[in-house]
Amino acid sequence: MQLSGSGIKCVRGGREVFAGLDFAAASGEALAVVGRNGSGKTSLLRLIAGLLVPAGGTIALSGGDAELSLAEQCHYLGHRDALKPALSVAENLAFWADFLGGERFDGAKSLATVGLDHAAHLPAAFLSAGQRRRLSLARLLTIRRPVWLLDEPTTALDAAGLDMFCGLMREHLGRGGMIIAATHIPLGIESRELRIGGAV
Repeated sequence: MQLSGSGIKCVRGGREVFAGLDFAAASGEALAVVGRNGSGKTSLLRLIAGLLVPAGGTIALSGGDAELSLAEQCHYLGHRDALKPALSVAENLAFWADFLGGERFDGAKSLATVGLDHAAHLPAAFLSAGQRRRLSLARLLTIRRPVWLLDEPTTALDAAGLDMFCGLMREHLGRGGMIIAATHIPLGIESRELRIGGAV
């Protein structure tokens, strides 16, 4: 499986963010997208996820499920945790599993893996920033998709959380998945670097 982009152009609010961008990532590989604030790191992830439409160029996944779109084979984890505060931890995870569809895995096991099984009954509003990030990571485990698009994924994680997350990423890559992550700091796993230029 290979995800590639050729000559990608991104325009936001009438401003060209980047143009002529090429990239490629294969099964078992991680790609760290780096650059200054405003250079287009998040925009690139959103283009791949199908949340934005490129102004030029192509993005394609070869070797994936031919019956699914690229977006349906991606997990997009934004830098803000998309949680419903009034729902419990377990209910939030069930909501995302139902919304995303596809092959579903044991949500309780996912919560245990990220260290949130003790808080399954608590409203998400009660969670700390680090716990909210862990709940978002549990979504990656509950619905399996081959492409992880991660925007500043280590935000709010403590040392133990970082170790746990590095283990999850290695397991995902070991299963043949791929990771494209926008980050200001090293991911903590072996990765290639894609540098994006642009104004702040």
